[in-house]
Amino acid sequence: MNKKLKIGVLFGGKSAEHEVSINSARNVIAALDKTKYDITPIKINKDGKFKLDVVNGFDVIFPVMHGPFGEDGTVQGMLKLANIPFVGAGVLGSAVGMDKDVMKRLLRDAGIPIGRFITVKFGEQISFEKARKELGLPLFIKPANMGSSVGVSKVRNKKEFKKAIKEAFEFDIKIILEEFINGREIECSVLGNDKPIASIPGEVIVKDDFYSYNTKYIDDNGAIIQIPAKISKKEAKIVQDLAVKTFKTLSCEGLGRVDSFLTKSGKVCVNEINTIPGFTSISMYPKLWEASGLPLPKLLDKLIELAIERFEKEKKLKTTVE
Repeated sequence: MNKKLKIGVLFGGKSAEHEVSINSARNVIAALDKTKYDITPIKINKDGKFKLDVVNGFDVIFPVMHGPFGEDGTVQGMLKLANIPFVGAGVLGSAVGMDKDVMKRLLRDAGIPIGRFITVKFGEQISFEKARKELGLPLFIKPANMGSSVGVSKVRNKKEFKKAIKEAFEFDIKIILEEFINGREIECSVLGNDKPIASIPGEVIVKDDFYSYNTKYIDDNGAIIQIPAKISKKEAKIVQDLAVKTFKTLSCEGLGRVDSFLTKSGKVCVNEINTIPGFTSISMYPKLWEASGLPLPKLLDKLIELAIERFEKEKKLKTTVE
């Protein structure tokens, strides 16, 4: 009989997405195969405190942490220093995937279609008139390093603009202003290391003004999830190819969910990647793989396999010069 792998599920953290992380971790722990794994939940408090030595002795750590101090490369760096295999992107992929400013610049340089944007750092000023001239109205304002639509506002006028700027800066020292793209929100899950593959695409049909935190996690009737997305085979292929290209461009590994917009003219624009997407009972990432023929327990098995595969490959690298 094979020995069970010791899996530590890391969740919580010093982020506005703390509660979402708890829900994701609960779902992951419930779905992990208990005949294969000894599972230990590891909670990081809202103040960021936890015992560092608690991560030792595990075969694999499964981070289920969303937003800063979990999805941005900080935890990944700690785990690399501790020499422990972990699920998901490494330090670089996590960091650039979290920072919407850097992410968008890398995607733009790679020739991946994205919307127009302006980056503003704390202490800098931008006028409503300048933003309206460059991006049009309505426009979106959001923290550069945050997920789950935390701190995101849709702006239509000067009054909303000032309020949105202030709110976004409450969550980050760098914010992003984005043009509004009138299109359907299409999401695609990616899985793999060197040879990533894409799931079938799904669509988020929002009843509210946009896909806000409230719509995602509080209002059960705020959005409809359509899986598979009702788009043509050609459009689906474009979405999948761009999702994989985005994943590779940003040096991601393991998993990622790429969110795009599909316009009436058939153009696909990539919005962002989530390197640790939600694993709640209603989250798109696992649902898309389930619809693609990979149920959640098997998906988690694969993610753990990918973590070990990367660790074994990196272990062969030289760390000294003769």
